[in-house]
Order: sequence, then structure tokens, then C-alpha cells
Amino acid sequence: MGYKTKEWRQNMRVTVDYNYMMTKSLGDKGISDADLRAVKGKAEEAFNYVAENRGRDDLFMGWTELPYNQDAIVNDIIATAKVVRKKFKNFVVLGIGGSALGPIMAFNALKHLHYNELSPKKRGGPKFYVEDNVDPVRMAALLDVIDPRETCFNVISKSGATSETMAQFLIVADLLEKAGVNLPDNMIFTTDASRGNLMKIDDKFGGKFKKYVLPDGVGGRFSELCPVGLLPAAVLGIDIKGMLAGAAYMDSLCSKPNVAKNPALACAVLQYISMQQGKNINVLMPYSDNLKLMADWYCQLWAESLGKAVDYAGNTVNAGTTPVKSLGVTDQHSQVQLYIEGPFDKVITFISVEKYGCEMPIAHGCEDIPDVGFLGGHTMQELIQAENKATAYALMKAGRCNYTINMPEVNAFTLGQLMFLLELQTAYTGALLNINTFNQPGVENGKKATFALLGKKGYEAQKREMDDAPALDDKYIV
Repeated sequence: MGYKTKEWRQNMRVTVDYNYMMTKSLGDKGISDADLRAVKGKAEEAFNYVAENRGRDDLFMGWTELPYNQDAIVNDIIATAKVVRKKFKNFVVLGIGGSALGPIMAFNALKHLHYNELSPKKRGGPKFYVEDNVDPVRMAALLDVIDPRETCFNVISKSGATSETMAQFLIVADLLEKAGVNLPDNMIFTTDASRGNLMKIDDKFGGKFKKYVLPDGVGGRFSELCPVGLLPAAVLGIDIKGMLAGAAYMDSLCSKPNVAKNPALACAVLQYISMQQGKNINVLMPYSDNLKLMADWYCQLWAESLGKAVDYAGNTVNAGTTPVKSLGVTDQHSQVQLYIEGPFDKVITFISVEKYGCEMPIAHGCEDIPDVGFLGGHTMQELIQAENKATAYALMKAGRCNYTINMPEVNAFTLGQLMFLLELQTAYTGALLNINTFNQPGVENGKKATFALLGKKGYEAQKREMDDAPALDDKYIV
């Protein structure tokens, strides 16, 4: 395969261009070399923290080793995926958070944008759906277009106690059982290795469910490169070995504690300095429809990792910046006006693609109308790339910080690079902020409140506390 040759890997290298973050381009609105030197020590400490704690399950840093420790699992996943592709017309992921955002992001990035609408021959595999919400209308809509008997359901929950996922499971299990289907024939579990509710359900069926492990040291938002994301990708025919190889390659490119030689550390330091300068909004703007959902995936990664009330010293810091998803060219016509002339509170990260998956020539015509005729003879790739460069340039001219992640093309190898780059950037930024990047106490509090409202045993005190809260005042309801 191409990614095994040094020359091919070099040609597919994902790079970061941060010229438009610096004073040379932005003047006093930019970051100076002196600013970079001032945080050099902190940057090295952040790099060392991540390097020294690689693979530690107790710190939820097992994701750092996923490119290297899954050979047997990957081969098993590929074998299972072949069976699923032959046997089922549909493949449905039941999950939420990273368990859903990762698989749908990879699907969007690497498959036809209208994949489910292609003929079975052109698809080459089952239709693909991800159910990541408990809106009843959404579940009803799914059931309108699939036959559960012809569908493989991948239930993803480490604890088997995720309310949203298990509600979906109960609905689907009931439908399958009423249709006379033995659940293990149509379901695959991705869960904890030895405990949790999905394991209890498996026990009731004599251990007959096909199961994959969500590793202890891998949080949901860092889980796309473990069975959570690899199984759905393999079912879709995506080269999962290529994804992992890309992640390993990016890891090798980030092996030095030097901003000039480590792209992920450079991105982290740029964001960290920008935070200190009061820029509290982090926009990710891919110029590719295939990467549109990368922004959704990244928003969870960034927000859930860095939005923390206290640091390791117990100080109240209310850390984090707000991630915003955007899409070029679409959002040039809805958001960029604000980015160029609004507050100086944003950093825009572009994802640019050098070679798109196809060419689309623009036909000649309307030569008598100069505003239209000039487009003839160009291609849509030229147009979108020109608009990408023009937007970055216009932001720079307005003194607005932006940098670009360049992808030679969108394939499994470069996607693996991009994911690992953003994961490392997030880990380094958390270390710079001296916060716990890998917990999520705010989310857990919301889960507990939901359990209480629905009468889950053990949450009676929480329910009483919520019942005793001050009553809502009608004068504030309009």
C-alpha cells in the first residue's frame, strides 16, 4: 500500500501554515517571535507531560498508543466487516458524543456525499446511519426507511448506562424480538471489556453477541481510532489500516518539543497565546464538503476537553475557548462578515485541500456578461481554492488571526493525520492551561440530573434537590 513508502508519505504530509498569525503579516494584532520565545519553557513542559504519560489508562491517555497496539483487533474488525457487508442492507450506529461524531465524520470524509442514495452495486456495502439523538421524530424517521431485520446495529456504550444509547437499544431490541430475530444475529456491542450493562445483556444470551472493546484509557471524544470508529469505517470499506498509519505518521512528525518542528505543538501554542490575548472563539473552517463534519467532531474534542472550571492547583480558571464550526465557501456568505469586521476575539483555522476527489470543469458561456463569462474555462477546484486563499488574505489584511492546515488530498491516511494532529493539539493546550484535559465533570452533572428526573434508583436525593429548587416565576416567562 502507498502509505508504506517514504516518498508517498512525504507527498501526503499534512502541514500547518501559521504566517497569518504572526506580526510579520498582522502587525501589532499578531503574535511575535518574542511571544513564542516567552512560552518556550511552558511549551516544552506541555510536550513532556504528554510524552511522559503516553498510554496511561488512569489519565485517559490510552488514545496515544492506538496507532500501534491494535493489529489483531484491526484484522478481526476487517473480517467482521466483510460478513456485515454481505449479510445486511443497513448498518446503524447507536451512540452519542464521540461514539457518533467520529463514525459520521469519517463516513462524510471518505465516502460519496450521497452514499446512501447510490445503487447497491455502486455503494458496495450497506446503507449507513448514525443515531446520536433521542428526538422521537428522528427515530421514527429511521424506522420508516430501514427494515430492522435487514439491519446490523452497532451499540456503542462503555458502561451500557448511557441513557440515550440504551433507550435506542430498548426500542430496536423490542422491534427485533417481535419480528422473531435473535438479537445477537443483528447486533454488535462496543463496550467495556468485562463490566457494564451490555456485558450483562450478553450474559443473558450466553455470550453470543459479537463484542469489541472500548479501551479503559480512551475517552469517547478520542475514540475514533479504536473499535468505536474502526468498525463502522471498515463496514463502509474504508482503509482503517491507512487511517492508523496516518495517525502514526503525524505522531512521528510531532516528536520534538519545538514549535518550529512540531505542528500540533505549534497549533497549541498559537491558541494558548491567543487565549492570553483575549481571543476566546476558535473557528474551524474546512474548505471541503467532505470535511464539513470534521468541524462537528472537533467542536466536541475541544470544548469537552478544555472547558474546565479549575486547574490542577485547584484555582478557579474557567478555562477554554468556544469552538465554532464553519464551512467554506458556504459560510463566507454567512459568518465571514463578522470575522472580518466584528470583535478581535477569534482565531480562524482553515483546512485546505490541494487536490479534490474529482475535477468539475466550468463551461464557457455568457461571454457578453463579464461578471459571469470570466469563470468559463476554470474548474470548481480552482474556484474553491481561490476563495479559500482570498478569505484567509482578507482576514489577514483586517488584522484577524488565522492559520491553515493543508491536506494534499482527503484520504484515509491524511484523515488519520488530521485527527491525530487535532488530538495532540488539544492535549498540549490542556497541559499549557494546567487543567485535566480528559475528564468531563460538567457533562456528568447533567447526566445525574437526567437520571433523577426519570426516577432512576439511587438518585432520589438529587430529585429532592431539584424539586426543592426555587419555583419558576411567571413574570419571567413571556
